[in-house]
Amino acid sequence: MKIGIIGSGRMGGKLGLLWARMGHEVTFSYSRNTKKLKQLARRARGHYGSVAETVVSADAVLLAVHWSRIEDVLAQSGDLAGKIVLNCCVPLDLQDRDLILGVHTSGAEELARKRPQARWISAFNTSPSEAFADVFANRNKEPRPQLLYYGDDWEAKEMVAGLIADIGFEPLDAGPLRTARFVEPFAMVTAELAYEQPGGPKLTYRFSKFGDADLPKGAALNLVPG
Repeated sequence: MKIGIIGSGRMGGKLGLLWARMGHEVTFSYSRNTKKLKQLARRARGHYGSVAETVVSADAVLLAVHWSRIEDVLAQSGDLAGKIVLNCCVPLDLQDRDLILGVHTSGAEELARKRPQARWISAFNTSPSEAFADVFANRNKEPRPQLLYYGDDWEAKEMVAGLIADIGFEPLDAGPLRTARFVEPFAMVTAELAYEQPGGPKLTYRFSKFGDADLPKGAALNLVPG
């Protein structure tokens, strides 16, 4: 697959290099440092270019920029019509402290309103980039750590799930794009655990469900009080 990276920092740079190792053709764009783009392209045996060039040539695009840069990036990207856009942005203020959208909308939904012809899927905003190398190195081991993804385009979700699996995660479908209203605050929880709590930033997660077969004999579920 041809993957365009818009925002070649810690998130975009690491994912792009790992996807390249899985055989994808990667193009890097949107960095203040052209030398960095050249280095990433060389390491990935890929390409670098402008945002517009990256979008045109890509089958799927990773949007990995700070929220304050969104309007600039979208202006350079065009209408993104028909493009699968994998969004990992969280709508943070300039201090990276507080969400500036929430409850009745989300960053993911606002992006979809700004470019309604794009095929928006969100992922990778709930895992620190510091964990990616270890997840990738252990991708043949089970169970894999999970990664939430969500969106309204089922075909695009299937393609994004494949890209998530390439990194070494188990894709966990969290439903429609409006799920972002709840996932984006959860991303702040994972950031707190990774960067502010002991143990280092290499954080992953895995959810479990207990079914009826897991309950002790004679146990009954009663969710109605009284």
